[in-house]
Amino acid sequence: MEHTHDCNCGHEHHDHEEMQSKYTLALSKYNTHLHDDEIMEKVNQLISKHIDENNTLEVKKRLFNCIDLTTLKCTDTEESVMKFTEKVNELADKYPDLENVAAICVYPNMAEIVNDTLEADHVNIACVSGGFPSSQTFMEVKVAETAMALHTGADEIDIVLPVGKFLCGDYEGMCDEIEELKDICGEKPLKVILETGVLRSASNIKKAAILAMYSGADFIKTSTGKESISATPEAALVMCEAIRDYYKETGRKVGFKAAGGIDNVQKALAYYTIVKETLGEEWLNNKLFRIGTSRLANSLLTEILGEEVKVF
Repeated sequence: MEHTHDCNCGHEHHDHEEMQSKYTLALSKYNTHLHDDEIMEKVNQLISKHIDENNTLEVKKRLFNCIDLTTLKCTDTEESVMKFTEKVNELADKYPDLENVAAICVYPNMAEIVNDTLEADHVNIACVSGGFPSSQTFMEVKVAETAMALHTGADEIDIVLPVGKFLCGDYEGMCDEIEELKDICGEKPLKVILETGVLRSASNIKKAAILAMYSGADFIKTSTGKESISATPEAALVMCEAIRDYYKETGRKVGFKAAGGIDNVQKALAYYTIVKETLGEEWLNNKLFRIGTSRLANSLLTEILGEEVKVF
């Protein structure tokens, strides 16, 4: 006898089919039964034990080189984004020995202006896409927006996981979207934002992380910064453990990006510590670790250069 259940998302889900689905099978290879209080205790111990050893000039320089320097305001204009980009150029001219930020992250309609203005070497253009920040629009719009962002200069794409689909158990619909947008990106990195603050539990964060990676994500990212709960060390630990477990299972290295509310050096050091202790030294570069921020950059520069800096 096959049973069905309704999850209020408008679809009937067949238990037998769901049990046999490739997504459930993929998840079954990992421990997704986590306890939030245990994660909190683990992350507190990890940070208190190791953060001080990472409070060095070398680490701060490395953190600066892992920044996705971000402006995602409704008040952004071509002029303001041009000036924002010119500050990155000026930084390269003024401090040629300092490795610059990893990327400038903007809305898709601003990719072209960044592309036309950016002169600094080794700085990518990242665009949020796919109906950011809610992911609530037609798939055709997500595809078009992503393709247009890439066409006008984006080197990387940040999308939001369809959280509603995930929460109601429509893993197939969610994963199909990610796969389709990854196909559009081709070799260019796709970062998938889990929006961990609304996923409700560590177990859900682990499941969403696994499914995003399974669907082709090159990076998994904590938050949009547009919800009331942004990045947390607890979510970061769960995500990094998911990346570690996925790497052991598949041999594929997926990057981690923390974003949302990371506005001081101490917070950045906490995320660095989590990545280092969970994933190891090979993840501590901007090919596999990013921090999405605007406010952190000045604080890091101030500590690196030993004088108050207000570039950004």
